[in-house]
Amino acid sequence: MSGPSQAEAFARIRLLRSPNIGPVSYRQLLRRFGTAAAAIEALPDLAARGGAKYAAAPAERIEREVESTKRAGARYLFHDMEAYPRLLAESDGAPPILTWRGDIALAARTSVAIVGARNASAAAVKLARMFGAALGEAGLAVVSGLARGIDGAAHEGSLASGTVGVIASGIDLAYPPEHAELQERIAADGLLLAEEPPGTEPLARHFPRRNRIIAGLAAGTVVVEAAPKSGSLITARLAGEFGREVMAIPGSPLDSRSHGCNQLIRDGAVLVQRPEDVIEQVAGFNGTPRQRLCETGALDFVPREAEPELDPGDIAGLLSLAPVAVDELVRQSGASAGQVQGALLDLEIAGRLIRHAGGRVSLSA
Repeated sequence: MSGPSQAEAFARIRLLRSPNIGPVSYRQLLRRFGTAAAAIEALPDLAARGGAKYAAAPAERIEREVESTKRAGARYLFHDMEAYPRLLAESDGAPPILTWRGDIALAARTSVAIVGARNASAAAVKLARMFGAALGEAGLAVVSGLARGIDGAAHEGSLASGTVGVIASGIDLAYPPEHAELQERIAADGLLLAEEPPGTEPLARHFPRRNRIIAGLAAGTVVVEAAPKSGSLITARLAGEFGREVMAIPGSPLDSRSHGCNQLIRDGAVLVQRPEDVIEQVAGFNGTPRQRLCETGALDFVPREAEPELDPGDIAGLLSLAPVAVDELVRQSGASAGQVQGALLDLEIAGRLIRHAGGRVSLSA
């Protein structure tokens, strides 16, 4: 599996682990400077333009991370490797670097996400296990998040055919603890993916990031049982934003665990009752997202256009704590899109900017 040189791979990990660098700024920096090493050298100057001092992640910390990844039996997957999942690469905010264990070939298989409540009913758990088995037998990879309840049942049902587990912790940690054995079985017979560095505990803020990977990997997402405002609904909404199929199994209005699914169906999700319904929906998906929220193509080096740099303070003056679309900043500033994006990058690296879903930005508190 081809990839960047060892030196560039190390620099990419260091770049992504540096303060205030996320998937969007990572992508912009590589496009602007061509290599991660060149981008790291430029970070202090960019932060200074945004009004702050800056220090990249220490090389020693990255060396320890790489050793921990090796000890865990895991490997790195970079955005431009052939094995990187194509649908995930096309989703908004795709992680530039993942760690993995298991059979990476599963990342290329058409997949369906099955998600739902942690405190699921016995009937729903049985249904998720049955759906996982049937979809796997149909040649689909089943993706889920290894949580209690529906996630675990979906993995168990599809272990024999090919399941993909996406975790919110580092690749070397198991969560929840009772799924440690299941996680090892997935790493041995399926595919285990993590975005966070080894040793990272699964904090609350990591789960929405994990959910976007689950939604991004799959051609469609099936919600089996979910309460309103649950993480499963976040995954379903993200799948819809990515232009993927969103499906839900209806439930009794007397059970609060079914309210989320019923609401999804009311909002336009496809009602499914049998695995065959899911297979039929996914069969009509040709691999091209039905809509694009933002441009998320390959991270090839594109030299920056020769135009005057915009003072980041000019853009900061247009921002507040309320998120606003970048297009609106372009209109109000009268500058080009490239100039505005450059100023936003400077502000982000300086820790003064927060990026939100849908290509919106705001000042940090």
